[in-house]
Amino acid sequence: MSVYVDTSAFLAVLDADDDNHQPAKQTWADLLTARETLICTSYVLVETFALVQHRLGMGAVRAFQEDIVPVLQIEWIGEDLHQQAVNALLTANRRNLSLVDCASFAVMRSLGLRKVFAFDGHFSEQGFACLP
Repeated sequence: MSVYVDTSAFLAVLDADDDNHQPAKQTWADLLTARETLICTSYVLVETFALVQHRLGMGAVRAFQEDIVPVLQIEWIGEDLHQQAVNALLTANRRNLSLVDCASFAVMRSLGLRKVFAFDGHFSEQGFACLP
């Protein structure tokens, strides 16, 4: 089985002060033990790097790059997927929905993914099954 991983999950795994840290840490360990294919987009990586650097510092960025990124399957966003995400964002017309989220939804649908490791309610709104 493949599981999509969102920025919200990466932040919760890395930040011991995050309210979701314990369930995130357990879910991450369970996914690794089960040898699930863990997928995210290049946009999620950029968003995660920026937020981790700002909130947690360069040590956490280094840990993310060295310990987490190597186990991920990265889906690189090209022009077509970017335009799909922009169109979805503009159509939704919601201030709190991000371009990164819309790109994630498009990639998940294109790959036939149903499960996502996330603490972002937008995924369940879109009909995806959220872990934990």
